[in-house]
Amino acid sequence: MNRENRKEQVNLRKAAVIGCGFVGSATAFSLMQSGLFSEIVLIDADMDRAEGEALDISHGVPFSRHMKIYAGTYDDIVDAAIIIITAGANQKPDETRLDLVHKNVAIFRSIIPEIAKRNCAGILLIVSNPVDILTYTAIKLSGFTENRVIGSGTVLDTARLKYELSEHLSVDSRSIHAFIIGEHGDSEIAAFSSANVSGIALSEFCEMRGHYNHEANTRQIAENVKNSAYEIIQKKKATYYGIASAVRRICEVIIRDEKSILPVSSMMHGEYGIEDVVLSMPAIVGKYGIETRVPIDLSEEEIEDLKRSAQTLKEFVGIGL
Repeated sequence: MNRENRKEQVNLRKAAVIGCGFVGSATAFSLMQSGLFSEIVLIDADMDRAEGEALDISHGVPFSRHMKIYAGTYDDIVDAAIIIITAGANQKPDETRLDLVHKNVAIFRSIIPEIAKRNCAGILLIVSNPVDILTYTAIKLSGFTENRVIGSGTVLDTARLKYELSEHLSVDSRSIHAFIIGEHGDSEIAAFSSANVSGIALSEFCEMRGHYNHEANTRQIAENVKNSAYEIIQKKKATYYGIASAVRRICEVIIRDEKSILPVSSMMHGEYGIEDVVLSMPAIVGKYGIETRVPIDLSEEEIEDLKRSAQTLKEFVGIGL
C-alpha cells in the first residue's frame, strides 16, 4: 500500500484500543486527556468491561476536549490511524515477561487474524508482554509491512533510566539522553557508553555533580531500572500508568509526524549480526511508522550483551506460529 492510499483510508483522529484491562484503560484515559484523537474505540472480549471503561472515561471528556469514546467490535478498527493492542494475561509477582509468552501468543492468534482480514491501513502498536515476541508474532500473522508494526519496546524502560539518572544527578530528566536497548525484560541493556546530559558525556557530568564511582553507580541504576516493574507488581500487582504515558508518547510521535527517535521494538535484519529477532533499538518514528533505525555508539561489552539479549529472545521466536 503506498503512502497516499494509506492517508486516504485512515482517520488520523481515530485510535482503537484492544484490551480493556489495567493497561488498556489507563492508555485510553491518557489518550483522552491528550487531545490527540476525536474518536477512541475500546474492544475487549468482555463487552461489559469495554462499555464500562468507555462510559467512565467519557465522563472526563467535559474536562478535556470533545471526543467520542465507545465500546465496539473489530469492524470499528478499519479506519483507525493507530490500533493499540494491550490484551493479554498480566505478569504475576513471580513471573518474568517471557513466562507470559505461551498464554499471550495464544491470545494474539485470535486477535491478529481479526485485524488482518479487515484490510486495516493504520499502524499496529503492540504493548502486551512479552512485547518483543508478540511484535514478532503480529508481524508474521498480520501481513502488515514491518514498518507498520511497532512494539512499545523499551520506551518505558528508557524513561525509567532517565528518571533514575535525573534523581542521581539532580538534573532535569528531559536534559538526559540515554537508551535502554535489547529485550524489554531481564536481558535489557543500559547503553551508558552513548549516554550524555545535554551533550556532555555521562561520566564527565557525573564528576561535575560530585559522583566518581561510575561503575558501581551505573550498575545499580541499571538494576533499579530492570527491576522497577517487579517492584511495582510486588507492591500493587500491576504496572499501568508509566506504560500508558509511553503509549501516549508513541501515538503523539506518529500522529504529529514528529520523526522522533524512540527505542521501539522492530525486526532486526543483520545489525550487529542479529537476524530475524524483534528487539528495541533507537528508530526514527513518524506518521508511516518506523522510518529507519538509528545507530548509536556502543562499547564492545554492550554489543556482546545485545547479542546475548537477542539470543534470549531467539529461543522464543516462532512459538505458536
